[in-house]
Amino acid sequence: MSGRGIRGQGRLVHPNEVPTGVDLVRLLLADQFPRWADLPVTAVTSSGTDNAMFRLGADLAVRLPRIPGAAGNIAREREWMPRLAPHLPVPIPLPVAEGRPGRGYPFPWSVCRWVDGVNPGEGADPVGLAAFVRALRRIEPSGPTSFRGQPLVSRDTPTREAIAALDGMVDTVAVTEAWEAALAVPAWSGPPVWVHGDLSPGNLVVRDGALTGVLDFSGVGVGDPAVDLMPAWNLMPASARAAFRRATGVDDATWLRGRGWALSVAVIQLPYYKDTNPVLAANARRVIGEVLAS
Repeated sequence: MSGRGIRGQGRLVHPNEVPTGVDLVRLLLADQFPRWADLPVTAVTSSGTDNAMFRLGADLAVRLPRIPGAAGNIAREREWMPRLAPHLPVPIPLPVAEGRPGRGYPFPWSVCRWVDGVNPGEGADPVGLAAFVRALRRIEPSGPTSFRGQPLVSRDTPTREAIAALDGMVDTVAVTEAWEAALAVPAWSGPPVWVHGDLSPGNLVVRDGALTGVLDFSGVGVGDPAVDLMPAWNLMPASARAAFRRATGVDDATWLRGRGWALSVAVIQLPYYKDTNPVLAANARRVIGEVLAS
């Protein structure tokens, strides 16, 4: 995340963001995929900043990158999601078509399968999510390195800068101590494994409390499995954390690095989004509290 933004519909508007909307989706479909042009198009409300999502009919969705940095993810998802999907226990939004720039819209875009469900509140099924994490780890690790599969120390500078920006908003002494404790944990010494990289509440869907799908594979790749433990703090209450840990089967060091990942992401998000994206900022503040209390 970089640059300054302005407020727009309760979320950050990136300075390089391109306009999207239902009308644009209809025009792009009519030009490039006329077989879907008559299906109803509905904007999907999201607090995310990288992509605009639109439901297309009952079974499809259109994904339009909003910013240049997200445009390359379309090809990454097209290549790897079909390879991963057969090994996963829940549906993922498989790409079914890739669109070209057009009608003034400058990026590639995709049509993918709609995954039914709602984003979870606190208390999502820890066993179901752990089953997804384990299944992903078991796949042959032949893919690219995830940008969030790097050693935790790679985030030291931006994390400390964010902690400094939070002076007066959180207990920065306690946060610094927790961050330094995470850095002191031994690094991952095993082979790289597949990780999703962004198992945040907005990328999970549930129905009747059970996990029914995982979204947004833009950060998928191989690396340290600790990053996919973030839901223990960014989603689950303390009462569910032990069950998630048991079900993932991770060692002590990996668990503690996962805690460090959750802390780092939250402390970077909070100052960045505090005035522009209340949903992400509120969750970041909650995650910091959960990490400090654990």
